Amino acid sequence: MIIIYSMRAGPVVAVAACLGVLLAACAATTAGGRPGTISVVAAENEYANVVSQIGGRYVSVSAVMSNPAADPHSLESTPQIAELVSGAQLVVQNGLGYDEFMTKIEDAVPSSNRKVIDVQSLLGLPSTTPNPHLWYEVSTMPRVAAAAARDLSELQPAHAQYFRSNLGRFDQSLRPWKSELARVKARFAGVEVASTEPVADYLIQAAGLVNATPFQFQADVMNGVDPAPQDVSLLERLLSSRAVKAFVYNRQVTDSLTVSLLALAQRYRIPVVGVYETMPTPGYDYQSWMLAATRELWRALADGSSSPTL
Repeated sequence: MIIIYSMRAGPVVAVAACLGVLLAACAATTAGGRPGTISVVAAENEYANVVSQIGGRYVSVSAVMSNPAADPHSLESTPQIAELVSGAQLVVQNGLGYDEFMTKIEDAVPSSNRKVIDVQSLLGLPSTTPNPHLWYEVSTMPRVAAAAARDLSELQPAHAQYFRSNLGRFDQSLRPWKSELARVKARFAGVEVASTEPVADYLIQAAGLVNATPFQFQADVMNGVDPAPQDVSLLERLLSSRAVKAFVYNRQVTDSLTVSLLALAQRYRIPVVGVYETMPTPGYDYQSWMLAATRELWRALADGSSSPTL
């Protein structure tokens, strides 16, 4: 088994009380960028990175959430964020309540010229989808990249072939990650895993592993609710009995429960794999980030090696 830890995934929405006034003040402002480029704003930097790969020299891309050392759930809307979003020609957001502040800004400053890629809508997911960490799902980013190529082509038709070429290169660049997932699956398919939150569940599923954690426990930790004592005891038993082979730990958010579980894993010499919701930078693009995370998972399973940070 493996135990996966990550962070709360409730709505990233702590909007200032005066947001409406701030948005009205910047309604006529355009997001900054190089002259002649398409202004793009993404709520999460992993989406920003993918769009920048598709748009290349014809886009100026900003990310609202880009600090892997910070808790994204403590984000508050600011005049600067409102200015970026309200002036963007293309906006990319996750949906599923994860970045609800983006929709609030867009609704406050509507624009018929603004294109929005809402990944939840793009994938046709209902609002009841329990796991919002869509970027860990292998099929997500190819569809986001294709949508970006389409929207960018509509915004700058003269460069449509350039965007399509970049889309092809991006799709090809995902092959090493998919191969690494296949390698994990070939050796460890059916191995039971555990997780404290569902952030890496899509990756776990793609690797052919089986999550033995009750989803209610994952949801409680994700939403900042104290899990039931019997569920906590179950996780502690998995660690203390060495029934798990790795502990995948989110470096961005900690609390007393997760710190205690991490200490328990270290006490019983269970390898720790550090994971993030916000893409670590510099040094990574989306595909190399996913590949690195999957390789560290392999090392934990195959070699018992710890890699607490990327």
